[in-house]
Amino acid sequence: MDSEYTQDGTLDIHKKPANKNKTGTWKACRFILVTECCERLAYYGMSTNLVNYIEKHLSMGNVAASNSVTNWSGTCYATPLIGAFLADAYLGRYWTIASFVVIYICGMTLLTLSASVPGLTPTCHGENCHATEFQVAITFVALYLIALGTGGIKPCVSSFGADQFDDTDEEEKESKSSFFNWFYFVINVGAMFASSVLVWIQMNVGWGWGFGVPTVAMAVAVLLFFAGSKFYRLQKPGGSPITRMLQVIVASFRKSKVRVPEDAALLYEIHDAESSIQGSRKLEHTPKLTFFDKAALETETDENKEAAKSAWKLCTVTQVEELKALISLLPVWASGIVFAAVYSQMSTVFVLQGNTMDQSMGPNFTIPSASLALFDILSVLFWTPVYDQLIVPLARKFTGHERGFTQLQRIGIGLLISIFSMVSAGILEVARLRYVRTHNLYDAKVVPMSIFWQVPQYFFVGCAEVFTFIGQLEFFYDQAPDAMRSLCSALALTTVALGNYLSTLLVTVVTKVTTTGGRAGWIADNLNRGHLDYYYWLLAVLSFLNFLVYLWIAKSYTYKKATGHAL
Repeated sequence: MDSEYTQDGTLDIHKKPANKNKTGTWKACRFILVTECCERLAYYGMSTNLVNYIEKHLSMGNVAASNSVTNWSGTCYATPLIGAFLADAYLGRYWTIASFVVIYICGMTLLTLSASVPGLTPTCHGENCHATEFQVAITFVALYLIALGTGGIKPCVSSFGADQFDDTDEEEKESKSSFFNWFYFVINVGAMFASSVLVWIQMNVGWGWGFGVPTVAMAVAVLLFFAGSKFYRLQKPGGSPITRMLQVIVASFRKSKVRVPEDAALLYEIHDAESSIQGSRKLEHTPKLTFFDKAALETETDENKEAAKSAWKLCTVTQVEELKALISLLPVWASGIVFAAVYSQMSTVFVLQGNTMDQSMGPNFTIPSASLALFDILSVLFWTPVYDQLIVPLARKFTGHERGFTQLQRIGIGLLISIFSMVSAGILEVARLRYVRTHNLYDAKVVPMSIFWQVPQYFFVGCAEVFTFIGQLEFFYDQAPDAMRSLCSALALTTVALGNYLSTLLVTVVTKVTTTGGRAGWIADNLNRGHLDYYYWLLAVLSFLNFLVYLWIAKSYTYKKATGHAL
């Protein structure tokens, strides 16, 4: 194919081979990055302060509100499995995003109406609100519509942006690593506006406006996404990855008694340069999980009966390696769950802890506790360019690696840093409770300690994100088989879902165990009578143990090797 066209099998919006000069790279990514910035502004503008809305306006206690938010947030990171499957198998990433934004907009609109239209919004007298079952139901229907809508966007946008760079072109491939850094950067630009301006609007102007502005931002995101259509490169969907994996498993068990030859060249693979899987390059054989190599072993029966035509009896090496690659990713994936549980504390117990502290900034202004998430965002905005422009070139001199650190090293550094965020939060809570005891402030709503003492714990979380979350984005895209990239990106996102569910489980178990015998418990409705510091120590210990396990996992991982070009 002429060199003016991409060699990775991508097409333009008109389903013709993508012209390298007219499509892709940063001219397409500018639309994707701005779209993501607006979409994340919408998401975080609605979710950052959600625990306060549920607690105060829907009349729920600390534990119920915290669990409601983590359950919903977890669902937002589980539904991407649905969108990813549709993108990889049938629709492609572009059309999956285009379809699911409709559901997203409907959810945002309903949430705005539930907070602004009389009859749908709870009745409030001062700070006391009463929500009917219908009003609570409408709110949660809206929230879970948003969770479904985001399921088609989250797993596809980062992969769609990375698709704009041709892996067979060394110059474009180098830019791809920077894309993931800047992708996470713009996420946090949107989140910064949400955590500052929008949270202030929600707490001082009203929730109708506070949810309405994010809805408008989401509408702008949709317009910007479609505006860049003529510049995009589209990967062809490769058919159901689940079917292909099941075919390998079935074919392997059919030949469970057959011995795998030592020479991998005897295993079945088509002779063309392209893979038999649409939109995917061939994968080299790896000497691991050799039981599944049986699926690619041609027996005499296969040759005589031409069973090779049935993928349920004979699979290519590339198809077998797809399954192996996914299985190899699972231990790395599992190690991210505890980190995600630590991350989820920012929208729950960090906020509840901040509610008990002095939120004043000068004589006439108070900062909502949820707005302290701004310092997590500022940390990300600081460390992202520092990592890309300073740390990577410096590390490259010592490691000789083109990216400074390997992707697994980058993730591991973030896991280590996350431990310090929990230690920092625990130390602050010890100091806060000591002040309460010393001055007998057990029933005080506000302890005269500045909320800005929380800044270090947010700053550590932000620094850890730059290493772990961006590292995961790049790792799961890069190590995924070409035709399973949305699915593997969704897999990375499910760590956040399971982290939220783990947080819910921990809070539930801790509350049940520590409230026996009439005790207030660690996470009491009145935190001055609780022991939130013990909860932070628990998370710090879990994070440390998780880090030790991760070191063993990373040491044994083998990176993927692709050959040829996509069909």
